[in-house]
Amino acid sequence: MPSRDHQMVLELIRERPALAADLLDCVCKGLVPSTTHARLEPADLSEHKPVSYHADAVVTLGKDRAELAVIVEVQRRRDPQKRLSWPAYVATARARLGCPTVLLVISPKQGVSGWAREPILLGHPGLVLRPLVLGPEEVPVLTDGQAVPVPELAALSAVVHGPGPDGPKVFEALLQCMRTIDADRAQGLMDEVIAVLPRAARDLLEGMMKTATGEYKSEFFRNAVREGRDVGLQEGLQEGRREGRHEGRVDIILAMLSARGVMVPDEARARIQGCADLDQLVEWGRRAATADSIEEVLG
Repeated sequence: MPSRDHQMVLELIRERPALAADLLDCVCKGLVPSTTHARLEPADLSEHKPVSYHADAVVTLGKDRAELAVIVEVQRRRDPQKRLSWPAYVATARARLGCPTVLLVISPKQGVSGWAREPILLGHPGLVLRPLVLGPEEVPVLTDGQAVPVPELAALSAVVHGPGPDGPKVFEALLQCMRTIDADRAQGLMDEVIAVLPRAARDLLEGMMKTATGEYKSEFFRNAVREGRDVGLQEGLQEGRREGRHEGRVDIILAMLSARGVMVPDEARARIQGCADLDQLVEWGRRAATADSIEEVLG
């Protein structure tokens, strides 16, 4: 059964097929047609039984006709069998759709993305398939949410780079970006991101959602949606600010320290949780982003 992070990318592409073009452009500039309309195609690449080929997703790009087909494969581990099936995917899709076809492999793991980039020799002289691979280094580190034109790309950036040292900035950009789209779409994307993040990164993001950046997933917002009231994203954010600024800042400090592997003794934890000075919490949070010990935070 495919894992949740495997399914997340595919769900984003199925919801917005043009995302395949955005991701392809991260790997290979200039390949996407200038006039692009994306359509989700059947991913069944079977020819004749008994051989059956099923790609993760197939997207065609073009306005009036298919100008380019993109086969999307999400790969989380090395699988030698794929080096046999991937060339068949490309050949079959090209024959069926009648347009140039590329293979885009998306891998969140450095070691797997390196393996996926290896050329596949097909035997005939000069006939080599070199998969286009979107690995961690190709996913942009987005730190300015207002400048992100594609919210789904902000979500992928958060998933790939959120657990790293740029986590706070990437999550801040994600939350900024979510404020620019409708609440249902934002909630769906945030649910996907939170579901696949490791524990420390998830705690950090959830803590940030309770601070001044806003917690649009607060109980107030959820209850309002259930009751059918017309509550915009900004109102949910404002309520989140009122409900959880203190708690959220404490959560951010502790999550940052946990992500950096800094031990927090009970006495220090109690001091942080008991601090009522929001400005002091902000300063501790700033120090926690780079601290290697609890003494560097509390001074």
